[in-house]
Amino acid sequence: MIKIAMADDHIIVRDGIKAVLERKGKDIELVGGFSNGKELMDFAQNNTADIYLVDISMPLLNGIETTRKLVKKIPGAKVIILSMYDDRVSVEKSLKAGAKGFVVKMADTQDMLDAIEAVNEGKTFLSPAVRKYIENPIVAKRSRRGRRKGLTPKEKEVLQLIAEGYSSKRMAEEYGLSVNTIHVHRNNIMRKLKIHKQADLIRYAIKEGIAHI
Repeated sequence: MIKIAMADDHIIVRDGIKAVLERKGKDIELVGGFSNGKELMDFAQNNTADIYLVDISMPLLNGIETTRKLVKKIPGAKVIILSMYDDRVSVEKSLKAGAKGFVVKMADTQDMLDAIEAVNEGKTFLSPAVRKYIENPIVAKRSRRGRRKGLTPKEKEVLQLIAEGYSSKRMAEEYGLSVNTIHVHRNNIMRKLKIHKQADLIRYAIKEGIAHI
């Protein structure tokens, strides 16, 4: 059996994927369904799956950061990104983070089954709609703006939450940190990016694929 763990913040999507896997997927078992990347990472502390289906846009911990954490925690982890977006930046950032597959949600359900089969066999799978962005199995040219700016993974998480409208107090509660620590992260982000208005931070996060609003 191919064991699948999935994270998507829309329960209708999770239920739909579960139905597809149960109806058409041979030798596939869904071992966990979660509403955000943080819950999936909690699951991964004590459980494993053969493949992780991860929505690119989720609260608390988006799909890109979740993928990066999974690959770091579990060497060889096989992640397939699910996305409503079929833009170049989303594809490149997903592959750079370590994803082995990228499936556009508007694609035929067979795409997901083909992706699971290919990735389980150690191959890379991209939905036909986004293959045009890739010249070879390795991305020819990746966006490096975020790396040049030197944001840490935690700062990227905080930036995502800022873009999603979280207050410093709520961020502190979610991560078990002090409000002062959140303020330090926020100030570091503004200093590194040389952006001092929240509206401009939100625009930057969206442009760089850190958040999808």
